[in-house]
Amino acid sequence: MFVLAGLGNMGPQYEGTRHNMGFDTIDFLAAKYRLTNFKFKHKSMVAEGIIQGQKCMLVKPQTYMNNSGEAIKEILDYYKIPSRNLIVIYDDIDLDVGRLRIRTKGSAGTHNGMRSIISHIKTDDFPRIRIGIGKPPENFDLADFVLSRFIPEERKIINEAIENAALAAVTIVCSSVETAMSRYNK
Repeated sequence: MFVLAGLGNMGPQYEGTRHNMGFDTIDFLAAKYRLTNFKFKHKSMVAEGIIQGQKCMLVKPQTYMNNSGEAIKEILDYYKIPSRNLIVIYDDIDLDVGRLRIRTKGSAGTHNGMRSIISHIKTDDFPRIRIGIGKPPENFDLADFVLSRFIPEERKIINEAIENAALAAVTIVCSSVETAMSRYNK
């Protein structure tokens, strides 16, 4: 089984914010593959089903961003899923708006949600898909920026990035991280 985990914060006040790119991508996958039967378990909203012939679990941790690792560890441990079958999708301020970066492993960088996951599961050896949200304007608080919404000119770009991130995740599940990297890292 593959775990496709999107990082974000729960609650209507966070919907559509820059920091919720992971949740938005999971919602896109859920709609596309009709896996909308989310249930609360393992500190997450979880939907299970088949994507392109592969058993998958869509996960939206409900621990808030900075504690995402608690939920992910609980899922991996309970189902005995190896880290290589975990795909994490999240926002990245170091990438231009809409740009994707897929990697087989790596550090958390400045992302606290990823830092939490790596700390809890004790490895950084799992695929990840980062969606660029751009850098905050000069003298703009980082927390306020990541919790802000996209301006209309950015929204079309980000919607396309969410769709491409979802397609990249499915490519990883059905083919390989390397195939997804060659197709979606631009």
